[in-house]
Amino acid sequence: MVERQLRKRGIRDERVLAAMADVPREAFVPKNEARDAYRDDPIQIGYGQTISQPFMTALMAEELALAGGEIVLEIGAGSGYAAAVLGALAARVITIEIVPELAELARLNLQRTGRGGNVEVVEGDGSRGYLPLAPYDGISVAAGAPDIPVALLQQLKDGGRLVIPVGGWLDQELRVVTRCGSKIESRLSTYCRFVPLRGGEGWQ
Repeated sequence: MVERQLRKRGIRDERVLAAMADVPREAFVPKNEARDAYRDDPIQIGYGQTISQPFMTALMAEELALAGGEIVLEIGAGSGYAAAVLGALAARVITIEIVPELAELARLNLQRTGRGGNVEVVEGDGSRGYLPLAPYDGISVAAGAPDIPVALLQQLKDGGRLVIPVGGWLDQELRVVTRCGSKIESRLSTYCRFVPLRGGEGWQ
């Protein structure tokens, strides 16, 4: 996976590549999908949600440009896989999941794989962020938003990065948003397709 799907497609951050190699993806997919855990496709995890394809997980982590000491907020815990990868790259990760059953699944998966030490799973509306630990060095959103939630911009630290799919219900642009003082800069990373972001600042 690392050599064929990630490095050959342009992922260059060696810390990200090492994290992707180290986190057992098969432990975060349904048992009947374990054989196909490393294919370069999203996998259904129930409740209308998916675990993103490996390349997208790696790309979003790379776009955050983490050095190791950051506090990161992830929106859309799913089964906990991306949070486990981010946990290998940052000092602390808060991951929010709106579906109660998936929040519990993420907790169990992270504990079972020994990846929960610096990752906290919170059940709630991730489109509104998580104020108790704001502002964040990085925010990663694993669901497509109709627009960039104002709450997430407000909770982004100066110099921090927000990686988020923005666009329509089915197709989005992966945007990398950087706060520079009072100025917000945004650039296109790639085109993508994510499940819709649910919540007060997502799709109703």
